[in-house]
Amino acid sequence: MYAILDIETTGGKYNEEGITEIAIYKFDGEKVVDQFISLINPERPIQPFVVGLTGINNEMLRNAPKFYEVAKRIVEITEDCIIVAHNAKFDYRILRTEFKRLGFEFQRKSLCTVELSKKLIPDMPSYSLGKLVRALGIPLSDRHRANGDAQATVKLFKMLLAKDTKKDILKDNVRQEPKRQLDSKLVYILDDLPAIIGIYYLHDEDGEIIYIGKSKNIKKRINQHFTNDNAKAREMQKEVSSVSYESTGNELIALLRENQEIKNNKPKYNRALKKHIFTHGLYHYTDKDGYINFKISKARSTRNCITTFSSLRSAKNTLSKWIEEYELCARISGEHPGSGTCFNYTIKSCYGACLGEESPEDYNARVMQLIEKYSYANQNMLVIDRGRDVDEKSALLIEDGNFKGVGYYNLNHQINNLDIIKSIITPMTNDRDAQHIIQSYLRRNKKLKIVQFQ
Repeated sequence: MYAILDIETTGGKYNEEGITEIAIYKFDGEKVVDQFISLINPERPIQPFVVGLTGINNEMLRNAPKFYEVAKRIVEITEDCIIVAHNAKFDYRILRTEFKRLGFEFQRKSLCTVELSKKLIPDMPSYSLGKLVRALGIPLSDRHRANGDAQATVKLFKMLLAKDTKKDILKDNVRQEPKRQLDSKLVYILDDLPAIIGIYYLHDEDGEIIYIGKSKNIKKRINQHFTNDNAKAREMQKEVSSVSYESTGNELIALLRENQEIKNNKPKYNRALKKHIFTHGLYHYTDKDGYINFKISKARSTRNCITTFSSLRSAKNTLSKWIEEYELCARISGEHPGSGTCFNYTIKSCYGACLGEESPEDYNARVMQLIEKYSYANQNMLVIDRGRDVDEKSALLIEDGNFKGVGYYNLNHQINNLDIIKSIITPMTNDRDAQHIIQSYLRRNKKLKIVQFQ
C-alpha cells in the first residue's frame, strides 16, 4: 500500500518551515482507497515568494486546523504504507520535522518519483513535476497546490508501476505487508482480490514471485488455485504468502504481459514456456503464372509469414473463412490443392483465377488487401482498446511493423503526438510470441480502433 502525498510549506530556514497544505492519497497499486486533503495553520508567517508561488496566504490559514489537530489522521492514513512523493526527501523531512515538534517519531519507508522516473523514463529534458507530467501528457491542475500536485503524482506513479518490468517496486511493497498465519491466509488473500481482468503474481514470504498468470476475473482464478487439489496447486498453497495484481483493462495487454513477465521472471511454478506459443504459419509465394499462392506449414523462425496460428486446425479454419470473405480461388489459396477448376468456381465465388479467366493483377489486389489487414509488416499504427478505468484508454504501438509496447492515456490529444505516445508506452519485447498474440487478438476482435500514422 502506498501513501502518495504532496506538501506545501511556508518556506524559510532549513528545518524551520511549517506545513501550509497537505494532500495524501492512499493507493493500493490500482486505485485510490482513501484520501486526506487540508490547509494547515503553520503558526508562523509564509515567505512572500511562497505566497506568489502557491497563492496560499496567511489570511487563508487563519482558521485552518493546526498540525497537531490533523496529526492523528496523517498517522492513520499512512500506517503500513510506503510514502511516495515527487522529491520525497523534502516531503518526508518536513513531515518528520512537524511530528518531532510534537514529540512523536514518525517513520515510514519512502519512494521518490523523481528517482524512479530517471530510472524508468530516462532522457527526459526535465524531471520537475510540472514539466515531466506535461511531456508525458498527464493532466495537471492547481500547480504548486498540494491536491493538484498529489493527483498528478498518483497518475505518474501508476505509469511508473507499469514501466517497472522487473517488478522491484512491487516486490518491495509486498515485503512491507504484515505476515499472517497459514490457516487464515488464503481466505484473507481472496477477500482483498477484485473480479477484474489483469495479471496476477503469487509471492512467497520473502516477496519473491513464484507464479504469474492472467485472467478475465482475477478473484475467480485465484480461488481456483486455492481450491485445486492437484500436487502442484497444494505446493503453491503452502508457499504463497500474498497475491498482488495489476489491472490491464483488456485481454490483449494481459496476454502480452503474461508472456513477457514469465520469460523475464521465470517463476518456479510456471511451466517452462515452449519455444513458441504457436505451431503453424500462413506463407505466400508467387507462382509461374504470377498469382499469389498461400500455403500453411509449420512455423519457422527463419521464414517470414503473414500470420501464425496455435494449431493446424485453427489455420485451416481461418484460411477457409478468408477465402470466402475475399472471394479467392480455393486451389491457388492452398485449401484444395490440385489441378483444374476449384469447387468455388462452380458456385461462382471464384472468378476463375484457376483457369486464367481472372488476371493475376485483379486477383492479387484482393490477396494484398488480406495480407495488409492481417499482417502488420511495415505498418505504423496504434491499437486502441479499453483502459483500466472508465475514462482511460489503452494504446499498443507498432512502428515500422515492430511491436514497441503498450501504455494508457486519458486525453485524446495524447495519441495525436508521437513523442507523447512514445513517452507513455512501456517498452515490451518484440518476439514471435508477442506478434502471434497481437495478430490472433486482432483477428478475433475486428471492431478495435486502429489509428494509422506516418
